[in-house]
Formats: sequence, C-alpha cells, structure tokens
Amino acid sequence: MSQSFQSVCIIDDDNIYINLVSKIIELRRLSKSVLVFNNGKEALDFFLASLQNGGKIPEVIFLDINMPIMDGWEFLKEFSKIKNQGFSNINLYVVSSSIDSRDIERAKAIDIVSDYIAKPIKLNDFERILM
Repeated sequence: MSQSFQSVCIIDDDNIYINLVSKIIELRRLSKSVLVFNNGKEALDFFLASLQNGGKIPEVIFLDINMPIMDGWEFLKEFSKIKNQGFSNINLYVVSSSIDSRDIERAKAIDIVSDYIAKPIKLNDFERILM
C-alpha cells in the first residue's frame, strides 16, 4: 500500500490513543510522517510558525475536543481565522469519545471540519480518510 499523504497531524492529550493511531498509520503506510500535539495551543503555535517561515503543513488533522490548555473548540475558533492564509488544503476531522449529539452537530456545523468521528476510531475510517 503506498503512502497517500506526506504528513498527518494528531492533536490529542491521550498518549495511548496517540500511540495507537501513530502505529496504525505507520504499519499501513498511510502517511510518511505524523505530527503530534498534546493540546490545541501547541498545534496552533506550530501552524502560526509554519505560516511565517513557509514550513510544511499536514494534509490531515485529527482533533480531539477535550484537552487541557486549549481544547478542540478553542483550537477550531482560532484555526478558522488563519485557515485561508495557507491551510485551505487541510482536511480536519474531529475525533472524540463524546457521543453527545450536541457535540456532533456543533462540530459538523463548523465549515473547516470535514467530519466527526467517534472514538475508538476504526481502521476502515483511517483507510477511508487517508487513502
């Protein structure tokens, strides 16, 4: 199986989830590299720096909602302000253990969100997104 993307980004504070997703992506060769951030602020700082120095950006983001420092909702609000400055080709997926219909509807109503995926994410979801 060939690698579909150069880089995928995981924004999540759950190390077990991060390790699992990273390993699946690596074993299935779904991306050449995986960027990991433990909260929205770390990720936002990275994207802002990438804008300024022309750094490489991931094609896909998997974003958790509940994180410390800056949660997924706050990240989405701030990222939507800069998305059109060079990040228009990013596919952003909210991935959360929340099955609350209000969270799902709220995420899907945000135009920069490609889809909402409930944890645990399944292998066929990764393959559908990354192939």
